[in-house]
Amino acid sequence: MACMKLGSKSDVFQLEGQSWVCTTGLPSDVCVEVGETSFHLHKFPLLSRSKFLERIIHEQSDNVVSLHDLPGGAGSFLLVAKFCYDVKFELTPANAVSLRCAAERLQMTEDYGQGNLVSQTAAFLEQVLSSWECTVQALETCEASLPVSEELGIITSCIDSLAAKACEDDRGGCWPHRAHQSPASNGTCSASEPCSPVRDWWHDGVAVLSLPIFKMLIGAVSNKGMAPARIGGALMVYAKRHLPLRGRSRSGSFCEREHELAHSLSEEEQGTLVEEIAEMLPSQKGVTPTGFVLKLLEIAMMLDASPGCREMLERRVGAQLDQATLHDLLIPNTVPSEETIYDVECVQRIVDHFLDTVGDEEYEGGEEQSVEGFDLPPIMSVVSNLLDGYLAEVANDANLKLDDFVLLAATLPDYARSLDDGIYHAIDIYLKAHPWLTEQERELVCRLMNCQKLSIEASTSAAQNEMLPLRVTMQVLFFEQLRLRSYMAGWFVVSDTLGGGSNERPSAVSSMGGSDVGLTLNEVRARVSGLEKKCDSIKHEIRKVTKGRWINFYRRFGLKVRTKSFDLKSDAAKKSPTNQD
Repeated sequence: MACMKLGSKSDVFQLEGQSWVCTTGLPSDVCVEVGETSFHLHKFPLLSRSKFLERIIHEQSDNVVSLHDLPGGAGSFLLVAKFCYDVKFELTPANAVSLRCAAERLQMTEDYGQGNLVSQTAAFLEQVLSSWECTVQALETCEASLPVSEELGIITSCIDSLAAKACEDDRGGCWPHRAHQSPASNGTCSASEPCSPVRDWWHDGVAVLSLPIFKMLIGAVSNKGMAPARIGGALMVYAKRHLPLRGRSRSGSFCEREHELAHSLSEEEQGTLVEEIAEMLPSQKGVTPTGFVLKLLEIAMMLDASPGCREMLERRVGAQLDQATLHDLLIPNTVPSEETIYDVECVQRIVDHFLDTVGDEEYEGGEEQSVEGFDLPPIMSVVSNLLDGYLAEVANDANLKLDDFVLLAATLPDYARSLDDGIYHAIDIYLKAHPWLTEQERELVCRLMNCQKLSIEASTSAAQNEMLPLRVTMQVLFFEQLRLRSYMAGWFVVSDTLGGGSNERPSAVSSMGGSDVGLTLNEVRARVSGLEKKCDSIKHEIRKVTKGRWINFYRRFGLKVRTKSFDLKSDAAKKSPTNQD
């Protein structure tokens, strides 16, 4: 730690209650009051070093001088008095700024003695700027000496020094090693590799600064071209130090806890801090983790931050919603009038912002994109899975209104989901958690899923789900039967192709080998037999569910009623190569 030793005499000051007394043996002839502390001193040592004290003492008839607005208060004036009496003391980064400002206010210049306090403290501060730790410590004390420290340019000099060192390290300079970053990473963004926050060696050090000074430092490093990922990392460290963290206990209830290093701030100060950090977040997508932005949003809602701040955070989350996790989205409801556990309306707004960010021009012709074999945009697929998981999580809330659930589930277009298994799972949970819904309300909920986009497992579950309306169950069974018939028709085509190929292309068959062809046909027959059993099982399930209304169901869909079953085995046997001449 840098320090400068001043003075040559032993200490002659003694504290008696709220008063400092000089014990040189001579009676005091002047009293200087700084706040609630009094200094009983002698005029000559003070007049010989300070132009301000010389003038003010001559103006006072009662020999009492008041310096209540002195930078640094009584602590700084004690060091000033020691300097005037040539008493030994150390000039350190912790007291240099306040002493420099006090010397400036008292006009302790070279006109009142060579090597006066102004020049001594100014020279020492130049040495302080060469060290990162000393500069941070000096900058931390600047706020107590405002506005003099700002008028003298001390704050600007310290910030410029820190910014230069941090950016020099950003360019691969010789400053301390980045302990939290891989050597290959430089904090820059590219199209193929998204940005991620970087925690540098200097982040923890500057986290002790006050918000106004920290904001000035962030502006300085940004103007010098520091990578946005490093700026985002500094903001994350600062926020985690000064803002309350919210965690969830194992029982699922929410509790609040503050970081062990966090300063005690009032709710108003915390709200201001959230708004300022939100303003300073880098604008590049993906630089700041979505989970951290959601945490800021959660705290902003808890502290009732400004609507503009909350909207800005929601837009940032929406712009990179595909990088969020389900746990991140589970924002507890902070509105006293709402009885739901989670803030569903907030997630609704976030999804709306996501769709605005994606843009309609990228996904024109939505229905055409649901064609089998079409590759959905990865971002839409990720968000649809995330939203389905969120719906399944909040569906258990008995206080979740039907309109809110339906509105959120219907936000994404139908083509965003390649399969509707996730939304079916959420609907199943919601219906079981809300058994009082009417038949019409349950049908409204079930319209959110497309029965044709359910997997075999989901279709089987839906066919046996007693909570689903009868109409929906019939649709599931109907589309499942159509799917099985389509599969069987495809296998028959394969059978015809393989069977006819032996006559039309004998050379090809002989080259494959007769045993291989026979094995392929056996596999086809086994597959057809299995599909027949599956079809019979579904028909039995349909009869069981509809209780004799199978014919009415077919008529409702405009289908012809078959009175004679289709013999799949005999048809397959007719088409078998063994029965052909």
